[in-house]
Amino acid sequence: MADTLTVDTVDVGTGKQPRSTRLVLFALMIAMMLAMLDNMIIGTAMPTIVGELGGTEHLSWVVTAYTLATAAATPVWGKLGDMYGRKAVFMTSIVIFLAGSALSGMAQDMGQLIGFRAVQGLGAGGLMVGVMAIIGDLIPPRERGRYQGMMAGVMALAMIGGPLVGGTITDNWGWRWTFYINLPLGVVALGLIAVVLQLPKKRAKAGIDYLGVVLLTVGITAIVLVTTWGGTQYAWTSARIMELIALGVASLIGFVFWQTKAAEPVLPLHIFRSRNFTLMAIIGFLTGFVMFGATLYLPLYQQSVQGASATNSGLLLLPMLLAMLVTSMLAGRITTNTGKYKVFPVVGSVLMIVGLYLLSTMDTGTSRVTSGVFMAIVGLGMGCLMQVTMLVAQNSVEMKDMGVASSSSTLFRTLGSSFGVAIMGALFNNRVQEVMSERAGEIGSKVTEQSAQLDAASLAKLPEAAREAYQHAVSAGTHSAFLLGAAMAVVALVAAVFVKEVALKGAGPGADGASAQPPVVEHV
Repeated sequence: MADTLTVDTVDVGTGKQPRSTRLVLFALMIAMMLAMLDNMIIGTAMPTIVGELGGTEHLSWVVTAYTLATAAATPVWGKLGDMYGRKAVFMTSIVIFLAGSALSGMAQDMGQLIGFRAVQGLGAGGLMVGVMAIIGDLIPPRERGRYQGMMAGVMALAMIGGPLVGGTITDNWGWRWTFYINLPLGVVALGLIAVVLQLPKKRAKAGIDYLGVVLLTVGITAIVLVTTWGGTQYAWTSARIMELIALGVASLIGFVFWQTKAAEPVLPLHIFRSRNFTLMAIIGFLTGFVMFGATLYLPLYQQSVQGASATNSGLLLLPMLLAMLVTSMLAGRITTNTGKYKVFPVVGSVLMIVGLYLLSTMDTGTSRVTSGVFMAIVGLGMGCLMQVTMLVAQNSVEMKDMGVASSSSTLFRTLGSSFGVAIMGALFNNRVQEVMSERAGEIGSKVTEQSAQLDAASLAKLPEAAREAYQHAVSAGTHSAFLLGAAMAVVALVAAVFVKEVALKGAGPGADGASAQPPVVEHV
């Protein structure tokens, strides 16, 4: 019989987890990397993909199909893990993701690629949720802080390395390998999870809440399409956007009503009775709003105004991402050692307010060093918030709801990022158009009538006067976008103030906090 080991057998002197648990964590980090890296690698390969497959008019759907499928599937994967067992559901999501990756690499036209990207997104929805929920099963909340730095490091690596890896793979192996590269990594993660991880088997008495799944999927899809299309493909006041808003609101109202009636609701509303869980959902939404807006418009500012190269765009975010990594590691260690965590959402929100306000003051004369310092302050704030929100959310629910708690937190952050990119983008684009009209007249309006974001080649072709006008316009646009981000961070601060310090389960050596049926990990 295999020698088994409960998750509570941690070396108190060193704080180390057993080798088998570390192997599982390594596999989970690979899966997390796959989920986060995909869109960032694909982005740099898109021009080459369009050149071979054509279908430029459908280009945005390569990303949108993946995002929609991921967002819609996220809460479903979390609930399935709670109902039928985390291990089998997580492995299924990896298999679907790998199948989507392989099919995407074999796509022969843009329609096939979009369809296969949706398959990939369905799997990706279960990757991040599975990682968070399994860590929630394996590691007591008090000890979980140790691994915040590991997760933040994966996130930073994906953001920095994604564009560089995507460009290198596309140039040397071809764009299809930007999808195929997922296969060996996924197989390693799948093998380790299959051999090493053992969790208690579950079997729900009730069936799947199909109506709830449909209503939630329609609602989320409508919201993401509104934030994706609004102000770009369709005017915000257009009939199509209004129809999507009406559909989304009606579906979500119907979903909430049905969740009070369903035998096994896909998103049990009782988890929102916990004040901390609800506050963490709000803070997670706002963190996603700010983070993805910042990562989109900071490189644009540095390329357009400061003359940085687009090739190494991921490196432009290094001050923010390194600060986020260091702070996340420190926050995790302090949380593990003291069991205290309320200070981090409060301090993190304050740092984000200060950093975003400073970013809003940047103009055409701001140096790269100065903007780097401002980015680092924002990164310090994000580092205090990114993993603590998940930790507190998981600590606020019972073990049976760990999956839906993880998926809900992930979903709110995903929706926050969609809203952040859309609303910050609308402010940025409108301000750029206004300033270009003021400074360059009719020529300025023509320059940006198709898009307020010009690539390096288009910018180089502009006359000197128009180029200077565009630099001032981008500075004004980022000013508006980052001021909005600072306002959102103020809301996050208000929410953080009301967080109640509840003792973390599994609080320290000898403390009682393990689940009634602790998961076990087999020695290999």
